[in-house]
Amino acid sequence: MYMFQYAAAAPSGTSSLISFIVPLVLMFAVFYFLLIRPQKKKQQTRNNMLNALQKGDKIVTIGGLHGTIMEMADDTVVLRVNDVTKLTFDRNAISHRVDTPSESK
Repeated sequence: MYMFQYAAAAPSGTSSLISFIVPLVLMFAVFYFLLIRPQKKKQQTRNNMLNALQKGDKIVTIGGLHGTIMEMADDTVVLRVNDVTKLTFDRNAISHRVDTPSESK
């Protein structure tokens, strides 16, 4: 009687392989849809925003500095902070563009 219980409980080779692979595929799918895909979408949105910047846009840097773009090169941006001060930043240091109320109307 014990032999039959053991034989019924022992999985076959293909079913154990499938029971090992299916959870891995499910975990990868969950990671892809919850972590990888949203991060890629966010990065693509950020790259589009950085490429669409123009001279005169008001921006905020990652450090929280507000300024207006005066000059742009491939990888650097010159910001006017006030009437006198101009600072040079990497383009990647820009956090987001600020829309003024007159532009949104």
